[in-house]
Amino acid sequence: ESSGDPNALNKRTGAKGLMQIMKNTAEKDAGFGVNYTVPFAHAHRTANRLGVDIKKAIDNDVYHFTRLGFDLYRVHVWDTEISDSIGNLIENEHLDAFDYLLYKLKEKQINFVITPIAFWGNGWPDPDEETPGFSHKYGKDDCLTNPEAILAQQNYLFQFLNHINPYTGIAYKDEPNVIAFEVSNEPHHRGDSEKVTAFVKSMLQSMRKTGCTKPIFYNVSHSVHLAEAYFKAGIQGGTFQWYPTGLGYKREIQGNLLPNVDAYTIPFDTVISKYKGAKLVYEFDAADVGKSYIYPAIARSFRTAGIQLATHFAYDPSYLAYANTEYNTHYMNLAYTPQKALSLMISSRVFHEIPMRKSFGVYPQNTTFENFSVDYQNDLAEYNAETVFIYTNTTETAPKKENRLQQIAGFGNSGLVKYQGKGAYFLDKIESGIWRLEVMPDAIWVNNPFAINNPDKTVGVLKFEEWQMRIYLTDIGEKFSVKAIDKGNVFAPEIKGASFSIRPGTYIISRDGAPQNWTSIDTWKNIKLNDFYAPQQEISTTYLKHSPPEEITSNMPFEIRAQIVAAKVPDLVELNMYNGFRRAIVEMKREDGYNYSVCIPDNMFSEGYLNYSFRIH
Repeated sequence: ESSGDPNALNKRTGAKGLMQIMKNTAEKDAGFGVNYTVPFAHAHRTANRLGVDIKKAIDNDVYHFTRLGFDLYRVHVWDTEISDSIGNLIENEHLDAFDYLLYKLKEKQINFVITPIAFWGNGWPDPDEETPGFSHKYGKDDCLTNPEAILAQQNYLFQFLNHINPYTGIAYKDEPNVIAFEVSNEPHHRGDSEKVTAFVKSMLQSMRKTGCTKPIFYNVSHSVHLAEAYFKAGIQGGTFQWYPTGLGYKREIQGNLLPNVDAYTIPFDTVISKYKGAKLVYEFDAADVGKSYIYPAIARSFRTAGIQLATHFAYDPSYLAYANTEYNTHYMNLAYTPQKALSLMISSRVFHEIPMRKSFGVYPQNTTFENFSVDYQNDLAEYNAETVFIYTNTTETAPKKENRLQQIAGFGNSGLVKYQGKGAYFLDKIESGIWRLEVMPDAIWVNNPFAINNPDKTVGVLKFEEWQMRIYLTDIGEKFSVKAIDKGNVFAPEIKGASFSIRPGTYIISRDGAPQNWTSIDTWKNIKLNDFYAPQQEISTTYLKHSPPEEITSNMPFEIRAQIVAAKVPDLVELNMYNGFRRAIVEMKREDGYNYSVCIPDNMFSEGYLNYSFRIH
């Protein structure tokens, strides 16, 4: 059974049996999630530099994964940090943090796909460090051809799969929450197909010698002309990536991008079908896109293409998200990008509900599909089912069955919730007349998050403000109580009529007369009722964000708008204008939250240059 034959698993279970395993996991229990890199490289290094408790950071972010409905995790392990030059596994702080992360994911019923070899150095976005691993010694190209490097990888894979996680007591090869292994990250093979097949087969043999019976994937979206060579080696699935808006634009891409994600085409799909291979998208993103409408459309295109599993790249650790330094072309975090995160939450539903290979036509006919819709004009994605309603922006859509709802998640206003804040909120029905409310802080982007970033540059801030909320649920009615339950939260919401004040935190809303059969530390599904996490961020400066017009039409009034974020709400915001010898001072009015505006009448300026400045009191 442990002969090292890469086809041994297929011989024992048959390809049909193996694909049934993949079908069961992909379509029911494990379909969609994120990449997340805290145990390694820049994320780990920065946590140490900032004095962050890495395990506590993992606890907090994994909790957010749970709130967003993710059930899959993937990462390419920085082998260069946990191996030596001949492939021996080094048990150090990186491996310990990775073991802990897998333990916490397992605790939250999140499955994982592990890629043991990354080939990368550990520097990005900093210079590479001197690391002990074989990847650092040989580099990617030599790792694919050099006999000594190949032996090192075989040794490493054997030891890696046999490694027993001290937090679970289970070896990686036997971990039930491991759906599959992917041998390496983006290998970029060159040379003839026979040698490539021999290389891949040697990697599989070292993994099968451990007794591992998990499906093993290989990257087939790089060096695509070798797709058949990979499958001839005995792999059970292929891995793919998609960045339909490109990478590294350094500023937000504007315009309707739904046509960019209308279809995910696999030119060599016949090869995968021939070998009955499973399909995993190991990385994807609408990079440099700040809007929330697009992700469910990407997920729909993946399902139409027959993709079973997908993981977004990459979720920003919460302690880094204020600066977005890890991968500046990507930006994803529940606290700092709430609308985008809710869009991923909807995408997870797409993967669990949309049948593979089902087509919904072409844009713009496919903007509504089953329980889902995407709307570029209103920057809105929605999931509207009988028991769940999720929306990424203010919406006028009515829920299908308000009296049957069990879960609501949203941003902005809807027919169910009116909320002035700028964070995500979650409403979950605990029992009749009892709902759990979780409110995230306001998230405001104060700089271009997609530019070249560094830890001294803040791109996003969080504010724990008090706002009004009104909930329209028959099960709650208009007479209810609101009680804070998260640790340290002493805020007592003031209820006026059916509206109430609210601050970020976790609360229980109880309809008058509803039985109180709960405590704040009760387990509910896979969380505690009083769970809550949002980074506490000090705002020590005033941030002003404004895009001046290049040209103003004479004899026409025009509007000047600005976003202002300060430690406290300004008492007064003024616009000082200079036009020739004329000077005027006008007060700007606060619109909603952090946005200010003023309309300048045409009689206050003349042809020429208009200079103006803001004064914040």
